Amino acid sequence: MKKIVLIIFALFLASNVFGQNQNQNQNQRQRNRSNIPDANSPPTAQQIAKRQRDMEDRIDEYLTNFLSTLEADEFQKHIIKQNLNSFYDARIALSKTNFEHTLDRKAADKKLEEELFAELEELISESDMTKLKDMIKGVFDEKEVVKEKKKKKKKKRKKDKS
Repeated sequence: MKKIVLIIFALFLASNVFGQNQNQNQNQRQRNRSNIPDANSPPTAQQIAKRQRDMEDRIDEYLTNFLSTLEADEFQKHIIKQNLNSFYDARIALSKTNFEHTLDRKAADKKLEEELFAELEELISESDMTKLKDMIKGVFDEKEVVKEKKKKKKKKRKKDKS
């Protein structure tokens, strides 16, 4: 009698555990299908175009933030922005070019920097030129500029309220 009760209890316990695991697996499969895109499929043309637009918007925002730190007038800033845009386009084309050695790539990159910014040295002040060279090297910290803009907006709002 005890053996029969133990066997029935074990069967009952096993059926409950099996049922819970099966239900849990179904829930996981449903969540995975609905939330995670298929990573093996290549991006569509629409996704590529959206990504391209986002990158261009981000570059424009970055350049605008950088130009706000310069002491040049609007005409000079416009010329600097055009040169930076052409520099970035040339740098992207350069990165897609195959070189035999990394030294060749570095030399081409350095030559590109010297050629594009040679005319700017005559146009803008030395302090702006050093800022420009630092930005190209990656030293420019955009977060500081964004913080200053937020502070100016807060001060302006406080003045408007007063």
